[in-house]
Amino acid sequence: MSFRPSGILKKNISSSSRSWLVRQSRDPFVKQRLASATSYRSRSAFKLLEIDKNWGRFLSRDEICAVVDLGAAPGGWSQVVAEKLGWINPAMSDEDMDIAPNFGLNESARIDKFGSWSSTAGRGVIVAVDLLSIAPIPGVHTLQMNFLSPQAAGAVKTALSTPENPSGMADIILSDMAANFSGNRVRDVESSLDICHSVFRFAKDNLHVATTNARTKKRRGGILLLKHFEHPLSKGFREEYLDPNFNSLSRAESAEGYWLCREWKGTRSR
Repeated sequence: MSFRPSGILKKNISSSSRSWLVRQSRDPFVKQRLASATSYRSRSAFKLLEIDKNWGRFLSRDEICAVVDLGAAPGGWSQVVAEKLGWINPAMSDEDMDIAPNFGLNESARIDKFGSWSSTAGRGVIVAVDLLSIAPIPGVHTLQMNFLSPQAAGAVKTALSTPENPSGMADIILSDMAANFSGNRVRDVESSLDICHSVFRFAKDNLHVATTNARTKKRRGGILLLKHFEHPLSKGFREEYLDPNFNSLSRAESAEGYWLCREWKGTRSR
């Protein structure tokens, strides 16, 4: 399926909109998403793959069995997690990621080689939450709701509680949530912080305290990946809520800000 504006559209759009359409028509990710329903649904999927690759393959550990994806639509991150938990055959193996170029480089070649999956029987539970609907993904339980609503935490907890995960706790919480931009810097930062606080409150009650298996020495759970806007107020949030409660905190290199928080201590912070 090609991506070209019709003649009628070309006559009735502004020059900036026409330029955007041209860029979209040349974007290899857009072309692949239009051509195949089985490819990654968003460019951010590659961002998550890069973060996982650069920070110890935290998604790839076999002991991970419960993951929450907040702000999940259209489902690119959930696809990556379903791949790591064995629900779909991987579009890109860990070995491929080792030799693949970083996100944003040689994108056409990456798509040609790693663009589709087939379903398999996986492990664990994945819960994806968003205000927007998410098309089905093998192994993923989707909740179309506002995560900031009072009912959201209970709904996610219920979805996480399965025979394989009777505690209803999450090993990993991923949050790519961001409020719609208002154009007002102060308001946008405040909205971002509201989301960060809500995700942290959820993590306090629903994130596994990191443990080490005495026999295998493997670490399990206690991981939070949280999107934020760069601002002094965001730094204050990190220092007050994240630094004291995780043994390890890194800033993932990205155009957007992401904190990768590992080894949750289970501290009941305010």
